Amino acid sequence: MTRTFDAIVIGTGQAGPSMAARLTAAGMTVAVIERHRIGGTCVNTGCMPTKTLVASAYAAHMARRAADFGVLVGEVRIDMAKVHARSQKITHDASSGNETWLRGMDRCTLMMGHARFQGDRTVRVGEEVLTAEKIFINVGGRATIPDLPGVDRVPYFTNSSLLETDTLPDHLIVVGGSYIGLEFAQAYRRFGSRVTVIEKGPRLIPREDPDVSAAIQAFLEEEGITVRTEAECIRFAPGANGISAGVDCKKGGPDVVGSHVLIATGRRPNTDDLGLETTGIAVDDRGYIRVDDRLQTSVPGIWALGDCNGRGAFTHTSYNDYEIVAENLLDGADRKVTDRIPCYGLFTDPPLGRVGMTEAEARATGRRIAVGQRPMTRVGRAREKDETRGLMKLVVDADSKAILGAAVLGTGGDEAVHCVLDIMAAGGNAETLRRTVHIHPTVSELIPTIAGELKTQERGKP
Repeated sequence: MTRTFDAIVIGTGQAGPSMAARLTAAGMTVAVIERHRIGGTCVNTGCMPTKTLVASAYAAHMARRAADFGVLVGEVRIDMAKVHARSQKITHDASSGNETWLRGMDRCTLMMGHARFQGDRTVRVGEEVLTAEKIFINVGGRATIPDLPGVDRVPYFTNSSLLETDTLPDHLIVVGGSYIGLEFAQAYRRFGSRVTVIEKGPRLIPREDPDVSAAIQAFLEEEGITVRTEAECIRFAPGANGISAGVDCKKGGPDVVGSHVLIATGRRPNTDDLGLETTGIAVDDRGYIRVDDRLQTSVPGIWALGDCNGRGAFTHTSYNDYEIVAENLLDGADRKVTDRIPCYGLFTDPPLGRVGMTEAEARATGRRIAVGQRPMTRVGRAREKDETRGLMKLVVDADSKAILGAAVLGTGGDEAVHCVLDIMAAGGNAETLRRTVHIHPTVSELIPTIAGELKTQERGKP
């Protein structure tokens, strides 16, 4: 039996349910298909549960520092079962809320099962075959497990499986020194685990400027996290005392022995079992669905949104994908994914807020650039809170005064960076920002000051 809908939405991440709501409100019949957990990565294995863990870890950290503020408390202990239960409740509430929303949506049919294409306009879910003229793919991604020697001989966590346990590792080895790995590393160190981070490259989070990477490594090491970079021969072996991870770094011993391993070396799109080979939908060599600036695939009438399209790997970019497609399709707009300004955060403590280009990326364009920078030790709000780790940086085109990018690594940095983002989005420049009055005492108030302290750099020189 074949059922016909006006539209099919595959996946219930940040883009899918909102797309279904817009389509049904426009009078269309919509089938929404989810094979696992409603809410996608952010709700179930990403932002919400991990930031809940980070919040619990921050509470433990501040409790241990209470005496620094003149507050006397007793011994700080961690109830990992309760930490885990809190994280799971927040996830469950968000997921069930999304499910209630979808099931109560007029003209929407929610189907639980694995969707596979059987042609450009046909999707099978179990024994049912569905057809629609419009199809929206929002299937997300999952952790990549690299083919490291011995990885098949030892147990390991991914970001998803670590969230499913209330175990507190004695010694957690984190393979991968980037965003996901560092958030888990700091949280578990604050819960009481010994933590070693192993990174193949010469520094942590190589996407960032070297001074930002160095500042992050410094505060992680201050908290007792061991960082091993330049690990050119990462390998695993079971041992009597735990799991042995080989690193062969230039400094330190050739092996690290831990009780548990978290592999956080990147992600891949969930497109390999969608039956895309039965369609004209093109993918790249990593499995990401190729889309144009309006997020349409190589087959007219089929769009790919969120992590599976390779145009952003964040909750906010997924939701923005929905906004672009919905407004173009239903409101007569002409929005493009290339119009958005890149922005993201690293949610360690302190957090990093990032927008636009790094200093290195800006210099690589051949422009004359001007850079303003201030350590958080010179930010009054940070001193008052006794949270002075990090720095703020603004990167500007020295000739046009256009803001090219910013990094705010410090207390409130994930929020403060938005004042730069909004100026950029509104078409303002460094002069606009310099003349803006911000509230005192805040972290944000120093950003206009930095815009007035820019130092021009010659092309190609740091």
